[in-house]
Amino acid sequence: MDQLPMKPTWRKPAGIGLILLIILVWAVLVASASPLIAGSPWPVQAVFYTVAGIAWILPLKPLLRWMETGRFRDPPD
Repeated sequence: MDQLPMKPTWRKPAGIGLILLIILVWAVLVASASPLIAGSPWPVQAVFYTVAGIAWILPLKPLLRWMETGRFRDPPD
């Protein structure tokens, strides 16, 4: 059985743009918070920057799902 090739959707380029925008906004927010964190002890700084370095990933799962399926959530059971 021959299948027609899938047409690319606009969601993937839009999703890539949104991912880059999320990274940019998050970097600006973290950088603007650095003067507040600079006077803290190094363990506090380490925890802050570790959490900040991981937290931007959280909104990516629904965004990546939307890029692939067109839905932000899994379908209900």
